[in-house]
Amino acid sequence: MLVDTHCHLDAPEFAADLEAVIARSQAARVGMIVMPAVHRETFDGLRDLASRHAGLCYALGIHPLCVDASSDDDLAVLRQAVAASINDPRFVAIGEIGLDHFVPGLDRERQARFLAAQLRIAREFDLPVLLHVRKAQDVVLKHLRQAAVRKGIAHAFNGSMQQAQGYIAQGFCLGFGGAMTWPRALQIRRLASCVADEAYVLETDAPDIPPVWKAGVRNEPGELNGIARCMGELREQSLDSVLRQSEANARRVLPRLAPIVDARKA
Repeated sequence: MLVDTHCHLDAPEFAADLEAVIARSQAARVGMIVMPAVHRETFDGLRDLASRHAGLCYALGIHPLCVDASSDDDLAVLRQAVAASINDPRFVAIGEIGLDHFVPGLDRERQARFLAAQLRIAREFDLPVLLHVRKAQDVVLKHLRQAAVRKGIAHAFNGSMQQAQGYIAQGFCLGFGGAMTWPRALQIRRLASCVADEAYVLETDAPDIPPVWKAGVRNEPGELNGIARCMGELREQSLDSVLRQSEANARRVLPRLAPIVDARKA
């Protein structure tokens, strides 16, 4: 089964044709989609969306790009939402959280404080995390080690091989998606071709980061099939092998996902 480990189906870009988007993804063998939150206003909508569609699950967190517009009270709201959702089988992780040192003008100290607080929540509830990391790989790794969080996904990974090994040693998988399909993305393609079989998962980040064949238009979870084919070509492996391995990896780093996937296969 194809598992899209990072897809924003609640984004406004999907409001007009969400049902068709989901149907196309299922026709493309995408059996499970993980939807991360970005701020408190999305928590309820994600929970409701996952409850209405088989094959959807969700994570709760505050995105680093949303931290400056969030209040300190939002961290308390997040913890309350996590506690309220912990018995929901569709709730699988804390995310999307992390650090963004790429976008200028953001308050890095505030980002770090929000990340540390959210990692404490993940540790308290024994949950994996979905990480957004840009130009801050080593700093995020330091936070993970300090918080002793040892499961999750480094989404849209774009660091060095040494940094990749740091995340893998911490029990994380690296997320590969549309960026990998672009011929000029040499570092990402090199990493995708040589990381251990147990070290990667697949994602779309739809509606963002489109693959090369969707340049300039909205990305969709149904494009994960083509992304998986690209991974197979880079690794010189069959599509079925990539599907089996990426599913197994997603189940391992997002343990609450496993029974949902099994139910989908039944």
